[in-house]
Amino acid sequence: MQLKWLDDLLAIAEWKNFSRAAEVRCVTQSALSRRIQCLEEWVGVKLVDRGTYPVQLTAAGITFCDESREALAGLLRLRSMLRDVERMPGRSIQITAGHSLSMTFLPKWLSQFQQNTEQFNARVVAANIHDAVIALEEGSCDLMMVYHHPLAPILLDAERFGSLTLGHDAFIPLCAPNPKGEPLFPLPGRSGKPVPYLAYTATTFLGRVADIVIKNGPAPTALERCYEADMAMLLMRMAIEGYGVAWLPQSAVADELERGLLVRAGSEEWSTRLEIRSYCAIANRNPTMRKLWKTLEGASLHRSGSVPAAPEGTN
Repeated sequence: MQLKWLDDLLAIAEWKNFSRAAEVRCVTQSALSRRIQCLEEWVGVKLVDRGTYPVQLTAAGITFCDESREALAGLLRLRSMLRDVERMPGRSIQITAGHSLSMTFLPKWLSQFQQNTEQFNARVVAANIHDAVIALEEGSCDLMMVYHHPLAPILLDAERFGSLTLGHDAFIPLCAPNPKGEPLFPLPGRSGKPVPYLAYTATTFLGRVADIVIKNGPAPTALERCYEADMAMLLMRMAIEGYGVAWLPQSAVADELERGLLVRAGSEEWSTRLEIRSYCAIANRNPTMRKLWKTLEGASLHRSGSVPAAPEGTN
């Protein structure tokens, strides 16, 4: 049994709708349904009545949900207490960041930010957006740093969590060049010769954004899904080796673009803009985090760009 299955059941109990609960849990509806089935198999009884609308828990589901909520709360309190004991010494914060941002934007941002503020220690954990949101909601990190797109929003309670924009990044289709320096696989492709597509797995945030870009592109595409991965860096390596086209954050491939290892596979109409956002629990009591957040809030009121200026390649 996995703890995330309990959170899935709690989401269904709250929203009474598989589609809405899946959005809140940052997974596809089919993935959420499979996980609930796994939980039911582990418990040995039906927990959700799928024949009602809105969706209701069974009597067993209500009892299990109530007990699970208390058990989870106790486990999270214990984990929080143990982690506080192991917290880095002195002024410190714990950051959970998206995989790509943890390797590109975050190190540069921390360096630039700390040049103008008091120094603090940081423990960074790289995670996918789903796990990052859970870490923030459970209080196991002080700051979450992830990408945001208006058509694929992260659903967090605005009364519990604040957000600020730190910068922006371009999300562009790239592939290896041919001997002439032109894209090896130009978009949009054609039915007789589809473009090999290096895709993100279905439950990833960047995968959702890529689907939106493709759907809203200037022309119908002929793409053949030939490889999947949950991390942009893996797709980048496959693109460099000439396996196909991948949509990638520009900050993650700045060096490869400059060296000519990758080229744009389509015009600007095949790209979109990602926002780099930071999130913090309003009730966070870490004094270092509260001071950092107040500084960020103050800076955001006096700027039109990033806080501070976004590292090169992110605008």
